[in-house]
Amino acid sequence: MSVYRVTEIIGASHTSWEEAAREAVNAAAGSLRDLRVAEVVEQDITLSASGKVEDFRVKLRVSFKYEAPGTVPERAGAEFGHEQASV
Repeated sequence: MSVYRVTEIIGASHTSWEEAAREAVNAAAGSLRDLRVAEVVEQDITLSASGKVEDFRVKLRVSFKYEAPGTVPERAGAEFGHEQASV
């Protein structure tokens, strides 16, 4: 059985909502393992004082595999070139 955790993240881009979402997912993938789904929850833009678009922002709900405290994930250390010890 697998359990997944869900959290919200926000990405921003000067060019598009798609790029904002891509940047957010890429950043999350750097610290979360086994990302499964990213769902767009909200989109907005920030405006300059003159009313011009400055940034596109996207709020995403992402899910990733939950690992209980004290357990060692199968790939633990692989990102640093360490081999998993045989048990």
